[in-house]
Amino acid sequence: MSRPLRVLVAKVGLDGHDRGAKVIATALRDAGMEVIYTGLRQTPEMVVNAALQEDVDAIGVSILSGAHLTVFPKILALMKEKGMEDVLLTGGGIIPEDDTQTLYQMGVGKLFQPGTHTQEIAEYIKAWVKENRSF
Repeated sequence: MSRPLRVLVAKVGLDGHDRGAKVIATALRDAGMEVIYTGLRQTPEMVVNAALQEDVDAIGVSILSGAHLTVFPKILALMKEKGMEDVLLTGGGIIPEDDTQTLYQMGVGKLFQPGTHTQEIAEYIKAWVKENRSF
């Protein structure tokens, strides 16, 4: 690949806890990725528009608010609307296993629970992009 992977890390909604998102952003940078961190209180529309403008390979959403069954489907729908089917939508937070399976079936990538080693997240993103994106 001629350029570093580009990943947008976002916090959607009113959830004001961003320590985990900042840790992930730093870890992905340390793994050689270019990271765009959107900051707090983003809407799904803001996230998808930023991802489109920044030409990212992956979007990582950190969500602790319990709104994952609303946020992820909305982001997926907006991504499809904008022709971003080859961009990974992944994320993490406190998401029950049943909801994780529902989101997988909709097309969301792997979702990570708190405490996941950051190297595992970076490796997953790199492998997904290598397999699913062409440059």
